[in-house]
Amino acid sequence: MSAAIPATDSHAPDVRPARLAAEQYAHHFADAAPRLTRTQALVEAERCLYCFDAPCATACPTGIDVPSFIQRIADDNLRGAARVILDANPLGGTCARVCPTEVLCEQVCVRTTQSGKPVEIGRLQRYAVDAVMDRPISQLFQRATPTGKPVAVVGAGPAGIACAVGLARRGHSVVLHDAQAKGGGLNEYGLASYKMAGQFAQRELDWLLGIGGITVLTGWRLATAEQLQGLRQAHAAVYLAVGLADTPSLRVPGEDLAGVRDAVDFIAELRQADDPATVAVGRRVVVIGGGMTAVDAAVQSKLLGAETVHMVYRRGPATMGASRAEQDWAQTHGITIHHWLAPEAILPGHGGAHGHAAAVRFERMVPLHQPGGGRLQHLQATGLHETLAADMVLKAIGQKLDASLLDDCGLTLREGRVVADDDGRTGVPGLYAGGDCRLGGRDLTVEAVEDGKRAAAAIHAELSA
Repeated sequence: MSAAIPATDSHAPDVRPARLAAEQYAHHFADAAPRLTRTQALVEAERCLYCFDAPCATACPTGIDVPSFIQRIADDNLRGAARVILDANPLGGTCARVCPTEVLCEQVCVRTTQSGKPVEIGRLQRYAVDAVMDRPISQLFQRATPTGKPVAVVGAGPAGIACAVGLARRGHSVVLHDAQAKGGGLNEYGLASYKMAGQFAQRELDWLLGIGGITVLTGWRLATAEQLQGLRQAHAAVYLAVGLADTPSLRVPGEDLAGVRDAVDFIAELRQADDPATVAVGRRVVVIGGGMTAVDAAVQSKLLGAETVHMVYRRGPATMGASRAEQDWAQTHGITIHHWLAPEAILPGHGGAHGHAAAVRFERMVPLHQPGGGRLQHLQATGLHETLAADMVLKAIGQKLDASLLDDCGLTLREGRVVADDDGRTGVPGLYAGGDCRLGGRDLTVEAVEDGKRAAAAIHAELSA
């Protein structure tokens, strides 16, 4: 049995740029949550109860003393507020923009149980950090006396940047390597433009580099075990924060058709475009996946002018990687979310469109309820099918580590990631790992920052022994 939504073969592929009037793009890709005004911030800060042993601080992966920084905002001491935030989380500006605060600090805010509305911790955090970024970071933090001990950090994403800043503040010299043309990692290439408006990722990185002692080497890709060995010989320690650069295959027929691409590449193209009007998008877009990357790709497709956007996930709402707020954000922008549908084939069009995607056929799934089953239970196919028209298909099914290199470096890999303790120690002397490539965690920016922060402390302790 098959349900068609809607018929596709009679339509030619329609993927092109400039679907909207020029003035619409500036509006669509403006800051999704502009900075609070001073009055708004003071009013919101006064809602905080300044709890002792505050649950919001415990819920923050980087341990920011939330009541302390909000109290300083209430006192109009933004420099003091920013210092509290950035001492715990050097990428506090990015995290204020992209953290799922609704499932972290704000979810446990006492105000939620009292009045049904938490203190807007994320927006207050942004207010404080943004206020100090027009002044040198040296007005907040001073670098320690240089130790003469160099450290290599591979990967200039959140974990790598946090580690580099932590080491530089302690006086070590750091070379921050990255394969891309710009530093920032997913902050620069993998987050929706409306979350990181105004080239914020680069502004934040440049501001943090003002601490001194950090050299950024872009266009440098770790490709051989010999390269890694060379880094270890030339440096007192090496921190691997290489992320998850590979996208797994859907393993369905038609995946190689024109119009099928990785969602992360689509997002990166849009982030690096001087003008979003130059980015091509399909008239009918299907995004396969249920995480925050899927939401970012789906919403931005709609903002670029796609007429219909479907986001399709093989499991139910409870196991989606995207938070409830992210799902609501998608639906507010006209995205249709489907559950319990697994991709079975990407179908080509007819005639001149034969080599281009025209639709995706899905099979409806049901969970197999097993005693003691975990969060992700096994699925069973029902034999029922649904077909969605698609000029463009975006794969947002997660990313994986390119383990071929690391297999030869003495590292232990498990479940496709590097085994390391909470401080990043891998078991190989002087070699640390953290961020998304490390086994454990939920792949959140704020957790990657905590990984880098802890690794910097551990490396410093080792080099100081």
